[in-house]
Amino acid sequence: MHVSVVGNTDDSVVVTVRGNLDIDSGTSLTTTLDQVLDRPAPRIVVDLSGIEFCDSTGLSALVIGHNRAAANGGWLRLAAPGEFLERLLDTVGLTPRLAVYPTVGDALTGRSAD
Repeated sequence: MHVSVVGNTDDSVVVTVRGNLDIDSGTSLTTTLDQVLDRPAPRIVVDLSGIEFCDSTGLSALVIGHNRAAANGGWLRLAAPGEFLERLLDTVGLTPRLAVYPTVGDALTGRSAD
């Protein structure tokens, strides 16, 4: 798995994740999210377009990140999940709880596809 971070001029951050998000690689995402969440009112978009597989470890990292961002007056939004991950988020009941957007741009602006 590969994780990269890009900061934007408006202080939002895009965390891009590629590969498998599972028990073997989830620590990389958790460590990265810990770093970007350690600021006041964090605004984070997690680009999931490159995720091929995700297990409960990956889902947990996303939920914990969302909770921490909200507790600090910010947000964590998910962007561009593939069909597998979108179905998984829906099946486990996370889509009503986590903000999921079709693109990174939509997630940055908060525009829904509806």
